[in-house]
Amino acid sequence: MRSRNHATEADSAPGVVRLALEMRAPWELGAALAAYPFAHLAPKGDGHPVMVFPGLAAGDITTVVIRRFLADRGYDTHAWEQGLNFGPKPGVLEACMDKVKEIHARTGRKVSLVGWSLGGVYAREIAKALPEHTRVVVTLGSPFKGSPRSTNAWRIYELVSGESVDSERFATLKVRPSVPTTSIFSRTDGVVAWQCSMEDETASSENIEIHASHLGMGANPTALYAIADRLAQPEDDWKRFDRDAHTGVKKLLYWDPQRTPLFQHLFGLY
Repeated sequence: MRSRNHATEADSAPGVVRLALEMRAPWELGAALAAYPFAHLAPKGDGHPVMVFPGLAAGDITTVVIRRFLADRGYDTHAWEQGLNFGPKPGVLEACMDKVKEIHARTGRKVSLVGWSLGGVYAREIAKALPEHTRVVVTLGSPFKGSPRSTNAWRIYELVSGESVDSERFATLKVRPSVPTTSIFSRTDGVVAWQCSMEDETASSENIEIHASHLGMGANPTALYAIADRLAQPEDDWKRFDRDAHTGVKKLLYWDPQRTPLFQHLFGLY
């Protein structure tokens, strides 16, 4: 499998155009309801457990759409149950890892980890620490590459976490988990620079590009479909998301992450 990594790491946060586009987030929630039949074209799950992590300063209420959708697809879904996500406060990551271990011990099955924004960083770090308990990792707009200041939320992170983004903690985030890993991202993300969410593509890691805002990504129908599609991969026969193998809706809705769309040339959204 040849590796493709054409994106350069971002050194600045998304500009005002992308930030303004975040106002479409409420529309994406409405679109999720209207497009629910499309999302249900995603394959059914095999019942294995899935734990979902919220983004910065958000709680389990924000991941309800994802968890209910996955439950409808047949998965055993779990909230993170750590209150609002104010960063890796003492004991938070440890409590999450304890929960993953408990679910694994109780069900006898590996746990898939789905994380939105900062929650995706948690999912990746937990998978690195517990590869024997983790099935796959799926992240949504998660900043694990580039400068920690390449987001429009780094000041909020420092305020609520009490931790500087210059902390050594951020130096190892770009290291991939050893389990199959999918990064779902949008080049019109107004909070996280899209380059920060670009994974090195290998036989067990990939990127899926969608059309979405950062704040609406967790309810975006194309994101929901992609999550379900990835979780439905057989545990011992994971294959990358191949948009080119389809000529219908999937190819229209999912861009090739390695190609610069025409509208980006026109509007400078790089």
